[in-house]
Amino acid sequence: MHVSMKADYGVRAMVDLAQHQGEGPVQTAEIAARQSVPEPYLDQILTTLNKYGFIRSRRGPQGGHLLAAPPEKIALQAVITTLEGHLAPLECLNEPTVCTLSSACSQREVWRSVEEAVQSVLSSTSIADLANRQRELTSYGMYHI
Repeated sequence: MHVSMKADYGVRAMVDLAQHQGEGPVQTAEIAARQSVPEPYLDQILTTLNKYGFIRSRRGPQGGHLLAAPPEKIALQAVITTLEGHLAPLECLNEPTVCTLSSACSQREVWRSVEEAVQSVLSSTSIADLANRQRELTSYGMYHI
């Protein structure tokens, strides 16, 4: 299984928005700089996330992006499958007709189990979970007095 850069960047953007929730709209350039993502490509991804209702976007000098729902309510699985399509490790899991052996293939059962395990992890992980973990990782070793 391979997760595309599009999905990776999209998740990074969603986590960034979760980390800056309550601060008002966040501009694409700010997210791109913090996440080391090319701004033009990120803009395309954010357009998709807006189209599918994950974020709300406003243009203009006071514009930017906001999460459309609380980060606790946004499953990683929903974001990734919106940007990626399916996450099946083999095409035959979604399209059995691509392989003449699909109906009698022992490997297909194993790969179906792998797909189900991945879907389970992704659907039980929220954007808030990732944002909280990111905060922990970036504050590790920092002393607050």
